[in-house]
Amino acid sequence: MTKKDIHVVPHTGGWAVKKEGGERASSVHRTQADALEQARDQGRRDKVEVVIHGRDGKIRDSDSYGSDPSPPKDKVR
Repeated sequence: MTKKDIHVVPHTGGWAVKKEGGERASSVHRTQADALEQARDQGRRDKVEVVIHGRDGKIRDSDSYGSDPSPPKDKVR
């Protein structure tokens, strides 16, 4: 089974949390911060990446909660 990333995207009247490839939102929130909190919880549970989009729909940032084969070099582990 392929793990699907979770996206925080603009939605009518707020922000939605959607699984990659899904048509419907998993949840809808008034603020991006609330949507991001839900997405991070789900990302940790599913061990996938959370992709954060800006109001224009473009990818703004991402956080990996799975086993990242290429972790950032600026983070010491």
